[in-house]
Amino acid sequence: MQDARTFMHTDHHNGPSGARIGLDRRDALKRIIRTGEIGRQAELVRLLKREGYAVTQSSVSRDLRDLGVAKVGDRYVLAEDAGAPVAGWSVVAAFVTAVTPAGPNLTVVRTSVGAAQSVALAIDRARWPEVVGTLSGDDTIFIATATARAQHDVLERFRSLESR
Repeated sequence: MQDARTFMHTDHHNGPSGARIGLDRRDALKRIIRTGEIGRQAELVRLLKREGYAVTQSSVSRDLRDLGVAKVGDRYVLAEDAGAPVAGWSVVAAFVTAVTPAGPNLTVVRTSVGAAQSVALAIDRARWPEVVGTLSGDDTIFIATATARAQHDVLERFRSLESR
C-alpha cells in the first residue's frame, strides 16, 4: 500500500511532483482559455481530461480562482488578458446596475449578465480596506464588511463611481 502523501502527489505521467502537475495543468488551462471561447467549467473539465489531466469541476474551479480568471460576457478570460475591464474602474463601473445594502454587513451589487466576476475581481484587486470578502455569481456580487460603518464606506465608493 502506498503512503498517503506519496499517493496524493503521484501522477502517472510525470512522477511524484504534485506541485509540478498543478502548474502543468494550470498552464494547459490558460492555453485552453486563450485559444477558445470557453464559457462553462464542464467544457474546461472535458478538454483537460482529453489532454490527460485527472480533473474535477471543483479542481478546475479552484484553478480558475487562483489564476484570477474572470467571466466576461459568456466566456472565461485570464486576468492578464482582460485589460481594462479588470483594472479600469471607469469600465467596471459601467457594468454595475444596482448597489443595495442587505443588513449592516452585506452589500449586494447587481451587474450586467456575465460581468459580476470581473467587477468582483476589480474590487478584490483594489484591496478596499472596508471589504472583508466578495462572492460573485453571474450578475450578482455579495460584499461582506466587518461593520456597518465599513458598509457605509463601500456604498460611498460606489456612489462616487456613479458620479464620474
